[in-house]
Amino acid sequence: MSKSTLAIIAGISAAAGSAATAAILISRSQRKEPPIATPTQEYPRGIAATPTLPPPPVPAVPPAPLRKEIIAPVNPTGVFQYGFPGPINDLRPNLSTTSSFDRRTRNPHWVAEHITPASLSANNGNRSHSTFVEDESVPEKFRAKLHDYFRSGYDRGHQVPAADAKWSQDAMDQTFLLTNMCPQVGDGFNRDYWAHFEDFCRRLTNHYPSVRIITGPLYLPRRDPEDGKWRVSYEVIGSPPNVAVPTHFYKVIFAEDGKTGGDVSLGAFVLPNARISTEKPLESFEVPVEAIERASGLEFASKLPAQRRKKLCKEITCSLLVRDYAERQKDLIGKAPPKKLPLPDRTS
Repeated sequence: MSKSTLAIIAGISAAAGSAATAAILISRSQRKEPPIATPTQEYPRGIAATPTLPPPPVPAVPPAPLRKEIIAPVNPTGVFQYGFPGPINDLRPNLSTTSSFDRRTRNPHWVAEHITPASLSANNGNRSHSTFVEDESVPEKFRAKLHDYFRSGYDRGHQVPAADAKWSQDAMDQTFLLTNMCPQVGDGFNRDYWAHFEDFCRRLTNHYPSVRIITGPLYLPRRDPEDGKWRVSYEVIGSPPNVAVPTHFYKVIFAEDGKTGGDVSLGAFVLPNARISTEKPLESFEVPVEAIERASGLEFASKLPAQRRKKLCKEITCSLLVRDYAERQKDLIGKAPPKKLPLPDRTS
């Protein structure tokens, strides 16, 4: 089991503990106590039993006096006359993405995208014509800057990849906004395992007519080897230090069957922001979607009923197709041939 899964499962375990406590409390309250036996008195023959007297009347409880409305001598919300402190989530709908930006970390909370066989087959965008740009929709003092990444040792890592927006040059250009970026380890992750993972998501359209993906950063705790306590620690880059370096990244995948009210194959994955061997199975990073929700404070599938849910990695084989980085970059200029996802092995 990966460290990322262990960290998230630790949060899930805490939830399980509270749930168990609640279950115990409920079971105690619903437990039926045995009836208390009323002792009977035996009377000698010829002596009649004393008739049972009715219980004494219960005195009436006087009604509680009406509570007087409290008039506060202060007005805390009056501070809003000078401005609302926040937090403010900069919601940004674009052609190819919709995102929510975290002003504190200068990273997105999440970035959503939608890919289909038709959108991926179009070839109207060229990555060589796109450039990284600051997102001026975010106030200047809160936005990530191009110079924040300069000589930081991290890539400007796309949350929604440019290759998913080749259907339009404008759509592709919008994926280069820094509100779609997070600092990512380059060799071994952004240019390798993470890129293969993005390719896996695209290949899902060989089996599903509609695929929706939400991607974002996580800041997960680690257990201190000396005192055994869990702490959240992450690097901050920039001058002055502004942009947080996530410890992990997640993807929540909704693979739709294309029918109204139809089934949705749901997959959730958490990967560490670190070099990952391409030999590592993708399924080793699969986690319950509830684990990502607990770690991120977000909700992804609250309106998706259980009867419509299927597990993605039980419907298809969740595995990577490893390709050379230079070859993948050519696909952003020329049309790439479709790659088929293998179907899962059925033993029954």
